[in-house]
Amino acid sequence: MVTMKQTTRSMEDFLETLLMLEEEGKPLQTTRVASHLGISKPAVHQMGHELIDRGLITRVDYGTMSLTEEGRKIAQATLHRHRILKAFLLDFGISEENAERDCCLIEHDLSEETFRAFEKAVNLKKDGK
Repeated sequence: MVTMKQTTRSMEDFLETLLMLEEEGKPLQTTRVASHLGISKPAVHQMGHELIDRGLITRVDYGTMSLTEEGRKIAQATLHRHRILKAFLLDFGISEENAERDCCLIEHDLSEETFRAFEKAVNLKKDGK
């Protein structure tokens, strides 16, 4: 079983992108993933092989990718951190563009303790407390 501690920032971003595209109902194709991440198709292909080797995604020959159960767990955890951090930044009046960029920069490096504090603050505000 692969955990987030055993993945790189690039792997987490890749898995998160697959989940986001999946939630939007879009096929998980190399071109679409490359466009979303702002990387080349060969880079997507290379990362795809690494994630397949780790058991985090599957792919039909040069076709659509899909998350495995383990890959989905990592993608969900990464996307959850992203959404909490973005909400936290937006609550402080940070612009949408900067909140998106900044949460992407810090979502992988933030300690669990600090993240839980942000999560608690966002949830308290959501609950109206």
